[in-house]
Amino acid sequence: MQTSRILILLATCCTLAAPVAVHAQSENPAWLDELARQIADQEQCEVGFYIFIDEQKLGGRETLQAKLQCVDGRQFDASRVEPATEFEISECGTRVC
Repeated sequence: MQTSRILILLATCCTLAAPVAVHAQSENPAWLDELARQIADQEQCEVGFYIFIDEQKLGGRETLQAKLQCVDGRQFDASRVEPATEFEISECGTRVC
């Protein structure tokens, strides 16, 4: 009985959250291809995977952000705000808290 309630609650949450996730980010953003080309040219980085990607409208301007890892293990943060056409890219250094 308790398990059924948990499963129903979980299914309801997933159903309600799905439209929000789709709205927040396009399914296959073309800007990731642009970023991959730029970081390959500037940093000699072949993108292994994206750790984080985000698309927002901020003050009416499109804002794109990503954190990625190269196949060699380096990590970079990248961002672009309209009307810029190039990403600002910075390497993530070792952080000690």
